[in-house]
Amino acid sequence: MTLNTPVALNAKDILPQDTGGLLLGRVWSKETNGPCPVLIRDAEVLDLTQIAPTMADLLEIDDLPGALREGGPSLGALDGYIDQGDGTGHLGQLLAPCDLQAVKAAGVTFAGSMVERVIEERAKGDPKLAESIRTELAEILGGNLRGLVPGSDKAAEVKAHLQKAGLWSQYLEVGIGPDAEIFTKAQPMSAVGCGAQIGVHPGSSWNNPEPEVVLAINSRGEIRGATLGNDVNLRDFEGRSALLLGKAKDNNAAASLGPFIRVFDDAFTLEDLTTLRVQLEITGEDGFALSDHSDMSQISRQPADLAGQLLNATHQYPDGAMLYLGTMFAPTKDREGAGMGFTHKTGDVVTVSSPALGALVNRVRPCDAVAPWTFGSRALMSNLAARGALK
Repeated sequence: MTLNTPVALNAKDILPQDTGGLLLGRVWSKETNGPCPVLIRDAEVLDLTQIAPTMADLLEIDDLPGALREGGPSLGALDGYIDQGDGTGHLGQLLAPCDLQAVKAAGVTFAGSMVERVIEERAKGDPKLAESIRTELAEILGGNLRGLVPGSDKAAEVKAHLQKAGLWSQYLEVGIGPDAEIFTKAQPMSAVGCGAQIGVHPGSSWNNPEPEVVLAINSRGEIRGATLGNDVNLRDFEGRSALLLGKAKDNNAAASLGPFIRVFDDAFTLEDLTTLRVQLEITGEDGFALSDHSDMSQISRQPADLAGQLLNATHQYPDGAMLYLGTMFAPTKDREGAGMGFTHKTGDVVTVSSPALGALVNRVRPCDAVAPWTFGSRALMSNLAARGALK
């Protein structure tokens, strides 16, 4: 497969293994000439626009499973939205399963990624220094941080110990302190969906995917379901300065979400989310291959706590929010040579998957070579109004 060959997908590649889940998504339908919130049932796409014109509105409905019992008119088979590659098909395009929601992310929520952030900080963005620093810190920090509850008395003791040893870091502060790191990952409407190309800044020489579970939260702070995400990250930019976090995180097509939001119901609950195993696979045109996994059970801050730190009396999200829960691990497998670690190359195919949530598949390109983002909130409102979808 070469760079110009679209990533070929079909429904069975991306749907959850549990076929009984309540799956919500968004497609651009050629039939309606616009984006539609949809229900995926038996690999068929059912239009929910008459129930709610946006995904943000849909997630506000109290009895969501009840409201969706009858579904909606068919927009065709799911394969018709992905059969031409790059998340497109002869019936339209598979979009990220969110629209007006803020796209937020929590950082440093797993011990492994916490250590990697400290390594970035000490390496000042130079990947050649990472391996020696990793060797120096892993035993010290890993032993102290394993199983530690952020904000606890024990965490305060560990903080004092590490400060005394001169090992304290801003990343450890948000990793084990009382306050989580929560930042803006992308603007509403800018996330890309399954099959689409994802963007890496052309000025970056050290970067990686970040496989994550993502919460779908409504304006009342209720967690309505979950999906998968790839929080594409520039390790060199953030490593040079934490103040470059915005540039390291928010670039064209650098936020991938999908393929669908699985709604919480009797068969799939928030508690089930904490037992998920998430798989990461990377295949490159240079023959490079990486396969790894991690478990949500290793998260140091519980999803409900992170949602509460995002949306509360001090900060509201009237259109709801999508919240990345933090990366479980950063790939470190050497690609260019011993001690050089991992970085993306153009053409990499990245798959983030979990049996309960399906598979999110994207191909890497420089973010200035990916199609520019042009369809924002104003365009969405104009499109819905023209279609008579706004009540």
